Amino acid sequence: MSAIPTNTFGRTDLVVSRIGFGAWAIGGPAMAGDIAIGWGDIDDAVSVRAIETALDRGIDFLDTADFYGLGHSEELIGQTIGNRAGVTIATKVGHRLNSDGSISLDYSKKHILAACDKSLRRLRRDHIDLYQLHSARVAHLKQGECIEAMEQLVAEGKIRYWGLSLSTYDPEPEGAFLMERGLGHSFQLVLSVINQRAVDLMRRAAAAGYGIIARMPLQFGLLAGRFNSDSRFGPNDHRSFRLTPRVLEQATLDLEPFFELARVRAVSPASIALAFVLSQPEVSTVIPGMRSPEQAAQNAEGPFGLTESEKATLGQLYDDRLKDLLGLMERQEKG
Repeated sequence: MSAIPTNTFGRTDLVVSRIGFGAWAIGGPAMAGDIAIGWGDIDDAVSVRAIETALDRGIDFLDTADFYGLGHSEELIGQTIGNRAGVTIATKVGHRLNSDGSISLDYSKKHILAACDKSLRRLRRDHIDLYQLHSARVAHLKQGECIEAMEQLVAEGKIRYWGLSLSTYDPEPEGAFLMERGLGHSFQLVLSVINQRAVDLMRRAAAAGYGIIARMPLQFGLLAGRFNSDSRFGPNDHRSFRLTPRVLEQATLDLEPFFELARVRAVSPASIALAFVLSQPEVSTVIPGMRSPEQAAQNAEGPFGLTESEKATLGQLYDDRLKDLLGLMERQEKG
């Protein structure tokens, strides 16, 4: 097992493992009315072992949100890690579940300041290393309260740095808004073999000194080879409306060249997917989800390099097939 490389995180003084721990899945089942916003049933003891395995293997960056499991993901991380030194914790703010089951986006100063204190308690830490606005849009950023709140939290020592978690399908407007004004320290964006819409923004942001967190590298497990056209998800699993039968049927066809590359290289499809993301030098860290010690161990095996020919093959696959698959996924998700 090779050591996981580290990166300086943008223009901050944080040093993070290039492979991080995505902690949405360990939040478990959560519902907004009849809409699933979690990953179905989990075993907390298994989740704790997943975190411990990741730490033991050299993963020292964990990304969560106060909305993952409605706080449960943060609580598990707090119970397992607490104020341990040498671990970088990132979390997010801005989503709120209303009493009627609907979801509100709340980037008011009052909400952010109060939510930060709650996250600190759940995480059992005296500060948050990176606090991120969770999918804030340009209108929220222009209003300004969220930026004021973040800067106040930095001044108070409750957070060290702040950033923005960008839209899955249209990351450009919000990213450009902050970059043009030199605000924030990082962007979290979707980057995978299937979704490469943020590549241009990522390159500009990294050149400007922003730390880059790549999320969804396995596209909800599609790129791990876990599913086929017959796979189905329970009603408390958000993939039930994201990875619909139509999406799974199309993905099974469109991803065959990707899976063939994994077979030729004699490695797991997940390894190819992570290698693709890590072949982008702008990426500070990539955060695959880890629900079990086995997944944590596999993801921590360390990246291997893709050849230029293999990268070109994946790039051509995106242009020829996967852009259309991504468009289908976007339409299915948005209804």
